[in-house]
Amino acid sequence: MAKEFKRFSMELAGRTLSVDIGRVAAQANGAAFMHYGDTVVLSTATASEKPRDGIDFFPLSVEYEEKLYAVGRIPGGFNRREGKASENAILTSRVIDRPMRPLFPKDYRNDVTLNNLVMSVDQDCSPELTAMLGSAIATAISDIPFDGPCAMTQVGMVDGEFVFNPTAAQKAVSDLSLTVASTRNKVIMIEAGANEVPEDKMIEAIFAAHDVNQTIIEFIDKIVAECGKPKHAYISCAVPDELMAAIKEIVPPEAMEEAVFTDDKQTREENIRQIKEKINEILAENEDWLPLVDDAVYQYQKKTVRKMILKDHKRPDGRGIKEIRPLSAEIDLLPRTHGSAMFTRGQTQICTVTTLAPLSEAQRLDGLDEAETSKRYMHHYNFPSYSVGETKPSRGPGRREIGHGALAERALVPVLPSEEEFPYAIRTVSETFESNGSTSQASICASTMSLMAAGVPIKKQVAGISAGLVTGDTDDDYIVLTDIQGLEDFFGDMDFKVAGTHDGITAIQMDIKIHGLTRPIIEEAIARTKEAREYIINEIMTPAIAEPRKEVGKYAPKITQIQIDPEKIGDVIGQKGKVINQIIAETDVKIDISEDGAVSICGVDKDNIQKAIQMIQMIVSDFEAGKLYEGKVVSIKEFGAFLEFAPGKEGMVHISKLAFHRVNKVEDVLKLGDVITVRCMGKDKMGRISFSLKDAQERPRRHDHHRDTEADAEQTFESHE
Repeated sequence: MAKEFKRFSMELAGRTLSVDIGRVAAQANGAAFMHYGDTVVLSTATASEKPRDGIDFFPLSVEYEEKLYAVGRIPGGFNRREGKASENAILTSRVIDRPMRPLFPKDYRNDVTLNNLVMSVDQDCSPELTAMLGSAIATAISDIPFDGPCAMTQVGMVDGEFVFNPTAAQKAVSDLSLTVASTRNKVIMIEAGANEVPEDKMIEAIFAAHDVNQTIIEFIDKIVAECGKPKHAYISCAVPDELMAAIKEIVPPEAMEEAVFTDDKQTREENIRQIKEKINEILAENEDWLPLVDDAVYQYQKKTVRKMILKDHKRPDGRGIKEIRPLSAEIDLLPRTHGSAMFTRGQTQICTVTTLAPLSEAQRLDGLDEAETSKRYMHHYNFPSYSVGETKPSRGPGRREIGHGALAERALVPVLPSEEEFPYAIRTVSETFESNGSTSQASICASTMSLMAAGVPIKKQVAGISAGLVTGDTDDDYIVLTDIQGLEDFFGDMDFKVAGTHDGITAIQMDIKIHGLTRPIIEEAIARTKEAREYIINEIMTPAIAEPRKEVGKYAPKITQIQIDPEKIGDVIGQKGKVINQIIAETDVKIDISEDGAVSICGVDKDNIQKAIQMIQMIVSDFEAGKLYEGKVVSIKEFGAFLEFAPGKEGMVHISKLAFHRVNKVEDVLKLGDVITVRCMGKDKMGRISFSLKDAQERPRRHDHHRDTEADAEQTFESHE
């Protein structure tokens, strides 16, 4: 007997969004079987019964699982199973996490997992968007405490017009890729990549998406009204008021202010360490309170910093509200790399290294998006523990590092030259030397300069900066901070990262810890970041390097492209690759050939590149009568010599064409390995191409006392074959 379930549907951007409740995964706290067009995602929300011991944070896990059966493919590799999560899956998980996390209770410590299983993909109906909505619905109808619902909308811009939840074709030509999440009244998350979209247009797009989100929230409210479970009670892990009062007796507010208000991160951390030590000594006999001291001191610091910023407009390092920390920039730190640059902002320092390679080294993508199978620009970001004065083993990039690298990559893609203009694969690696806030935006600045130093002809400089926020009790009680440091990020309400050129925004990533932002806050944050970007580009980056270098560096590969007849590709490759491998071995270059006959020759030595080009051009060209050619003697027969003009392309000079006098033996004129210039004589009577050594030379003067007749000098093919 079929299981009874409820189906809810709405029209969303011209396509039907359907949600089945009670059809599958009934043992999860909440489950939504999502259909958007032919895209199907199972979203579930589950929570542990008790809080996790010994933690001072909310343990939320968001998973986005891509199954290749969703697009009718079997995974590669020996096991034929899906491997670790793709970069797209990790980034999607982060985009779901960021708007959901602030809506759970701050004192909730139960483990919560939001799982999204992508089971079928319609390329015109985003599985990422479907999973975002599914997570919101599954959590809203569950018994897990959650101050939702929230909703998300994607926005594209085609020919200057906004497109909501764009199709694959619309994404391909869109100047904007924007995702906006909202609660009932406010915007709670923004993620964007853009082709220099002006600030006012970006704000318009954000609030157009916010309006669409309200229709989705109305839809979710109906589902919750019919299928929602009562929210379960939980054990609060909030710091007891009695403990906070005791700590304030031990450390008065003015002492805490003195401890945290310094521009040196290490000094501040040492001050806090001493405060904790003092509190632990005094409270040593209260075993119930001791485990809570760290969290209590954190809360005390947070209230102190927020009060001083909001009420007194005083920042921990003494800066003004709009003031940027001291900045510096330099290039060419590393002599043997293709390009390098370092950008420093206060105690945040990033070194970015650029590496150039042939297009064949572009990254292959193995995901659910059939429209994108490779990318030629890769930005990787590393965050070692020494950058924050800690020690721990390196286990490779985590979700944060992957997210920061993707943000910087998104910011720089709009200014990169096309493959036709610059036929290289490009990798930039940002190494975090020191961190105290907004390293992702520093990596954008360093990467711009590194690309320019490497000779990549980027169209414009891109800079990034982050704005912070501290809010009071009302929507009108807030202060926006330019260039937040780590402490202001930890204790503040917002990290609003914006990257762009002089002419517009190329990337946005907004994280908040409160239940959303009003329009005035967003407008002010975007205006502040534009002002800061202009300053960084004009006053810091341009003096370090004003424009891209005209050529790639000494140690970078040089790439030249030529076009050949696609029907001649097989001649260049040769049987089992014999011809192309011989060219590569002789010239020490890399050769890539596309199906349309575009040939890229890559090497460090320009002379070798030119030699390889000449070889290829010789292979694909037809011999023309009367034209001179250079070839190497590779075989000698009784009737003539065989020449190799290029790998796989040979011709013969008959013995009668070696000299103006009679030649008895080919070896009298040529030996193996000789490189000679010959003239093409056209086809002989048997249809073969004939070459002549003597006709490539100047004819000697004749003397009456010693001349050979033409009959003596000329010997026919037949007489020697």
